[in-house]
Amino acid sequence: MSHKKRYTLSGMVFRKERLLNEIDKDHKFSKSDIQDNLSHPLLKDIRKPKDNYPKLSEVQLVRHYSRLARQNYSWEDGLYPLGSCTMKYNPVLNEWAANNASFSKLHPYLPENLSQGAMQIIFETQQAIAEIVDLPGSTLTPAAGAHGELAGVFMMRNYFEERNEKRNIILIPDSAHGTNPASAAMGGFQVKKVPSNEQGLTDIEALEKLTDENTAALMITNPNTLGIFESETLKIKNILEKKGALLFVDGANLNALIGKISFKKMGVDLSQLNLHKTFSTPHGGGGPGQGALVCSERMLPYLPEPHIKCAEKEGRLVYEFYKPQKSIGAIKGCYGQFAVILRAWVYIKKWGNQIHKSAERAVLNANYMRKRLEPYLSIASKLPTMHEAVFNHNTLKDKDITTMNFAKALIDRGFYAPTVYFPLNVPGAIMVEPTETETKEEMDDFIDAVKDIFETIEKEPEKIKNSPLNSFVRKIDEVQASKNPILTWDMI
Repeated sequence: MSHKKRYTLSGMVFRKERLLNEIDKDHKFSKSDIQDNLSHPLLKDIRKPKDNYPKLSEVQLVRHYSRLARQNYSWEDGLYPLGSCTMKYNPVLNEWAANNASFSKLHPYLPENLSQGAMQIIFETQQAIAEIVDLPGSTLTPAAGAHGELAGVFMMRNYFEERNEKRNIILIPDSAHGTNPASAAMGGFQVKKVPSNEQGLTDIEALEKLTDENTAALMITNPNTLGIFESETLKIKNILEKKGALLFVDGANLNALIGKISFKKMGVDLSQLNLHKTFSTPHGGGGPGQGALVCSERMLPYLPEPHIKCAEKEGRLVYEFYKPQKSIGAIKGCYGQFAVILRAWVYIKKWGNQIHKSAERAVLNANYMRKRLEPYLSIASKLPTMHEAVFNHNTLKDKDITTMNFAKALIDRGFYAPTVYFPLNVPGAIMVEPTETETKEEMDDFIDAVKDIFETIEKEPEKIKNSPLNSFVRKIDEVQASKNPILTWDMI
């Protein structure tokens, strides 16, 4: 289209009469349909002039957004210790592959015969993930981790409906991820909370009392949100099996276990994972997410469609979509987020049969941080730390300092703050997860920053209470910021 006909671009000056003539000539619409208010669907992108619309030059806009970019914090700036989120470094090799035109130009609606390369990558990724956790089946259809949970809940619902069992309860420990009860409720189940014991593990006695013939499943996070391994999983499985219930393991914290443990031997029926956490793809800022759902033999027929299989035809391997026998059906428009799956495929291929070393390094880094931070922060559980170290606010509270004060003070010292006030069963929680990608030197800098905060508390506590002092944005009202967001210039 010539520049004269780009009449749908906002801000372009055009003559109304010429526009109407163009539409009438090209599309045979009556001018009277759109003469007055330009409400026809073809004109939906045209903006009416706004009062006080900012009038800025290109150079002003470029400098404005460049300044904003420099004020952001990213992996290029330093440690991103967000506990529970697993914010690991994304290798440049992954990005190179994802931006390769052979992949980036693919259209999601290409027919199977023109998508064999992409389908091979998806198939190999789902097979690799199933092998890593030692379960027979997996799907990459879910858009994110919580979407994988919801798909798993639907699968469990269909599993019991086929057996004419009216089970309506899903049990969830108080140390589970917050999306678990939401997914269970969205799937039509009632949620009952299982308390933790003094060590932070699921209370086995309480679980046994709560489990009955109405229990469909237990959804447990392992390692749990205190960063510790649920070591009584086999006992938990036996309690569930006696009542015919299923075991769903939230695998969002797989970074501690990758290639190190068999979900099959733990008796897991379903588990959702996150490619955008464990397998290094971009994460944060609302996306892009990508979930994986792995399952036991008895749950295979219920996997969502479309599913991918590999068959040999005329001497070559062919990849095909198919619908599992008792599938819950489609859960989204297209199969997965291909660019994210591709990045995970590259990550897995690069590690090969050494992928378990990523978990070893992640656990080593977390325990190093725990040991060095214990003189300052109070650990939430005395049990061994897995991929993250979780602290409570006891040592801060004793000095009349809040967890939020501590987090803001870290920003002043050039670090992104760790996850705070989660999990909810830890008072004033601080979750530190360095992942496997951080060096000892970077972790030492973070530890020195924590030490400096506590030294400042002793000398000038008001400085910490008023933090951040050096950031572009200082004190904000977090509650009002969530309730009344200002998203555009004309909302001010």
